[in-house]
Amino acid sequence: MKQKMVIRVHMTCDKCRSKAMGLVASIYGVERVEIQGDDRDRLAVVGDGVDAANLTACLRKKVGNADLLTVEAVVPEKKPAPASETTEAPWYPGYYSWPAGAYSHCYPYTYTM
Repeated sequence: MKQKMVIRVHMTCDKCRSKAMGLVASIYGVERVEIQGDDRDRLAVVGDGVDAANLTACLRKKVGNADLLTVEAVVPEKKPAPASETTEAPWYPGYYSWPAGAYSHCYPYTYTM
């Protein structure tokens, strides 16, 4: 199940932000990481099968103070059904096939043994 987590991390400089984003992105199951907030101190993480508490503890250990703010399920958006008309080019069986002797003019040399 996909879920979205928002984690507030104490990040004072761009180096800390880069380190935190790299750490979160390296976790298995993370699909997207974004920096949010007015102070750019929140990480929005979207992933499938990611343990939020373990991720927060890992950020505390490597970067600094981290607090888990929200965890919510991500509901996939339903796209409208396409129209019944197709705009693809028709497929002709003989057009894309590779005929056996049609390209003999490309090889002027014949090898006989």
